[in-house]
Amino acid sequence: MKIESERLLFRRYSDADFPFLQKMTADPEMMKYIGNGQTRDKDGALRFLYWVYQGYKENQETGLLLLERKSDRQPVGQAGIIPQKVDGKDEWEIGYWIANEHWSSGYATEAARTLRDYAFEKLGKERLVSLIHPDNTASQRVAEKCGMKLEKQSLVAGRAVCVYAIQKEEQI
Repeated sequence: MKIESERLLFRRYSDADFPFLQKMTADPEMMKYIGNGQTRDKDGALRFLYWVYQGYKENQETGLLLLERKSDRQPVGQAGIIPQKVDGKDEWEIGYWIANEHWSSGYATEAARTLRDYAFEKLGKERLVSLIHPDNTASQRVAEKCGMKLEKQSLVAGRAVCVYAIQKEEQI
């Protein structure tokens, strides 16, 4: 799978990327709206990396990918197409995390739009969602810039989320 955008390269994680992932998951501002809102220690970050690797084994075309700036190959975050279960229904989520030193750079929108197009055009998906914490207005704006609309609020893995969705025929 080769995915890139104007400024970003998307690639699978490797063990060498662990320090970057660990830094992101240890940052309270970064993790405020992710999962249970808690930071992860080294072991928690390692378990998360193993979960990412397991996703690669289960589906070669999806999963969380490291985002690197093309200009200098520096990691700026991660994004991917992740299987989720929402209200008992199987969904495909576009997820994105940008390291906070790169916030407000447009990387999240660029990554999400690229993944939206990849999922619809290359993977043949008909519908995509983004599951966003109700207080995370920045991520909600990213979803809206990608043509997603707030569909409902729900509980996913015991946490409240806003479910933003887009159908293939609504793609902008």
